[in-house]
Amino acid sequence: MKRFGIWILLILLMLTTACSGIESKEDAKLKEVKLVLDWTPNTNHTGLYVARDKGYFREQGLDVQIIQPGETGADQLVASGKADFGIGYQEGLTLARVEGMPLVSIAAIIQHNTSCFASLKEKNIQRPRDFVGKKYGSFDSPTEKPIIETLMKLDGAPSQNFRMVSVGNTDFFAASKRDIDFFWIYYGWTGIEAKLRGMDLNLIYLTDYSKELDYYTPIITTSEAKIQKDPKLVEAFMKAVSKGYQFAIQHPEEAAEILIKAEPDLDPKLVRESQKWLSKQYQADAKVWGYQKKEVWANYANWMKKHNLLKGNFDPEKAFTNRFLPGGEK
Repeated sequence: MKRFGIWILLILLMLTTACSGIESKEDAKLKEVKLVLDWTPNTNHTGLYVARDKGYFREQGLDVQIIQPGETGADQLVASGKADFGIGYQEGLTLARVEGMPLVSIAAIIQHNTSCFASLKEKNIQRPRDFVGKKYGSFDSPTEKPIIETLMKLDGAPSQNFRMVSVGNTDFFAASKRDIDFFWIYYGWTGIEAKLRGMDLNLIYLTDYSKELDYYTPIITTSEAKIQKDPKLVEAFMKAVSKGYQFAIQHPEEAAEILIKAEPDLDPKLVRESQKWLSKQYQADAKVWGYQKKEVWANYANWMKKHNLLKGNFDPEKAFTNRFLPGGEK
């Protein structure tokens, strides 16, 4: 009996070793891919982590590294070929293309702009006209002032006088403790966190006042060169990513746990509540997740031109494509 037991153990050991060898060969065949985030990991990125940790990338023959951005942003890394894919924004890609950076958006992570201007209830800022005479915490983007002025004008403000105070990388919660009246946030993360902290806010969404400002943010990007030289890679990548976001849409609770496990420094309660809200926003009213419309790209570019933010020719049809989305246009 002892000899029989020893033989069983030897056979199991041989099988385990053989299986390990097979896995190593499979791993060796996987194509390494670099994906650069736009910011620290959050629920905008959940579908990417789902695709990685549930093996959707492996199913497509890919070994995807999810990298946080350093001093060099995702747009520059993707455009230069140092990264295969990145997370960006329509406003940034629009400017990049005019400046000759050959980036292309291959999916809209969220179908509509969910950003808003937030203020504490006691500030009594209920609509854009209430910005008059108030202090705005600016992160020094050239689009901030014209966007605020656009909303004020559309709301019939008696003047467009407000003060911009540079706060750099200071977040909403730190800025709200300073002499700042309102701040630009993504509701799906910062707004949810404020709610969890018990903070009462007034929220002014850009999309409530302007169709031109309903742009795609964030987006998934790649380069024109990658599309031309390796379209099969882009197609395989997007098959896995689409599957990851579909999972997050259909199973927000489980998707949240995947992100929490992958990034243990995140607040689990915030991730779970954010995911619950954001999973309904990913696809929203689009026919498939990630789908982009030409008019959305054209509308925002026209707005940028009107406010002297876009100097040069911009072709919206070249800025994005749906061809790599399962169920999208070829």
